[in-house]
Amino acid sequence: MSDLLKNIDRRTKLAGMNRMELLLFTLHDEQRFGINVFKVREVIRTPHISPVPKSDARIVGIADIRGATMPVIDLPLALDLPPMKDVSGTLTIVTEFNSSVQGFLVGSVDKIVHLRWEDILPPPDTLMNVNYLTGVTKVNHNLVEIIDVERVLQEVAGRSAADVSDEVSKIGQEVINGREFLVIGADDSVVARTKLKAVLDKLGVKSIIFNNGKLALEALQKMADKADKGDAIAVNKQVLMLVSDIEMPEMDGYTLTTHVRKDPRLKDLYVVLNSSLSGGFNDNLTAKVGANKFLSKWHTDELANLVIERIRARDVVEG
Repeated sequence: MSDLLKNIDRRTKLAGMNRMELLLFTLHDEQRFGINVFKVREVIRTPHISPVPKSDARIVGIADIRGATMPVIDLPLALDLPPMKDVSGTLTIVTEFNSSVQGFLVGSVDKIVHLRWEDILPPPDTLMNVNYLTGVTKVNHNLVEIIDVERVLQEVAGRSAADVSDEVSKIGQEVINGREFLVIGADDSVVARTKLKAVLDKLGVKSIIFNNGKLALEALQKMADKADKGDAIAVNKQVLMLVSDIEMPEMDGYTLTTHVRKDPRLKDLYVVLNSSLSGGFNDNLTAKVGANKFLSKWHTDELANLVIERIRARDVVEG
């Protein structure tokens, strides 16, 4: 299994090229599911699992992985499918994101495929907020459903939507002082969109949040078109900042930032890239594509303080 994920550092070179690699796996039948390789630490045969009394039924238990314990989640059950019957015959995908490590039980692991983000489409609009998918694609003419593992983890772990500390919220409200500010966001995860909106709502900042970079770019371009016609002010004066996820269907955050910087009407927009994935390559590519800041999800006070900082900076410029 370890051979499947060798040279993962090499895969970081795909970032910034609107490309990604997807680990394909199955649960009970032949239906293929996928997870971004960047979120995967390793794939192992399911180890001995110790049950945890009174835990959520979707948590099979905890396992010792290289001297550290992690929760093991029955992924089919978490997706409202029949649970794994023979745990001993399963594999565990060990993932790391949002500063936590957890394992997901799966039936089998197929292979890693190299895809373009534009080949991955968002779920149908009618299912946008009621499913566990961030996208769908086709591999060898077969449909692959990409799991929103962040939503699964939030529901299983019982984590509430992001909140801002009262201290930071008070400072923000004093700085904003009843004025209107707008933040444009882009994220493929419904959990992440909810959390971003919660942070901005707590500060009293308006937001428009899209589920991929392509839609966010189109919205910004329409705003720029209106400004060109004299029907609105410049985009960087309308929008306080753009906050974008990095890994998204159709257009990733790096590509979105590149397009923003190449458009003279948008090039002065303050761009924040954030991700549930850790790694120095994020900082390096953030600078390479011209984004102003990289933030890890979900350090809510850090994001809130950045919003406050931007408003103060704008106040200084506008004098």
